Amino acid sequence: MTDEAGDRLDLSRLDPDRIPRHVGLILDGNGRWANARGLPRTAGHAAGEAALFDTVDGALEIGITWLTAYTFSTENWDRDPEEVEFLMWFNEDLLTRRRNDLHEKGVRMRFMGDLNDPRVPDRNRRHMAEAAQLTVRNDRLNLVFAFNYGSRREITAAARLLAEEAVLGVLDPKAIDQEAVARHLYLPGMPDVDLIIRSSGEHRLSNFLLWQAAYAEFWFPGILWPDFNRHHLLDAVLDYQQRERRFGGAVDEVSSGPDDSGRS
Repeated sequence: MTDEAGDRLDLSRLDPDRIPRHVGLILDGNGRWANARGLPRTAGHAAGEAALFDTVDGALEIGITWLTAYTFSTENWDRDPEEVEFLMWFNEDLLTRRRNDLHEKGVRMRFMGDLNDPRVPDRNRRHMAEAAQLTVRNDRLNLVFAFNYGSRREITAAARLLAEEAVLGVLDPKAIDQEAVARHLYLPGMPDVDLIIRSSGEHRLSNFLLWQAAYAEFWFPGILWPDFNRHHLLDAVLDYQQRERRFGGAVDEVSSGPDDSGRS
């Protein structure tokens, strides 16, 4: 069960040996949260910020070492221009307001996505670079902002780089394997995702970390993102720890003998 956001977590039920290394967050439902309250959609994004950073604090308490938040997708450009403009400003403002606090907590800020897209304002790129440089030596938590991110675009870009290297003779096409593809993704050192959490009741990936989530577990709390907090994160991790991860392998069930009906 969950308590009020901001309370410290009760970690007594947590198995410290089965903490997911990498958790992905699809921050869904900000607009619906605002609409339900008669507020502009932008108010939902502002409320979602508080939820995100309470969740970051929860990840630090639990011991998660990678947390990737889907903050702006390649498809989000199709939204109302005023909302897109707000999101560009909001992401910039978020970086300048939060980076020192995150730095003090030992969080490394990282960014993945098509950051060379001309639609991304130069000031956003500058603030991302500054935040990444400020926190580059931190190792308590890797907080990744998936910004102007789309997994299909990421994989396509990796394939293009591999093709260019093959044409130049730098890479033997026969040497292209899964490891080669992974080395050409936006963040080559990123581990595969263990657990993906999507709020709002939707049950899809929406072009998020398709390569990295090949064997991820999923958790759908059914609440809108601004209502999410660190206690929901703990609930997700506790549920994750009850699952048996097989990675494609089969595990035979052991029969305990005939059942009560006498059938074997």
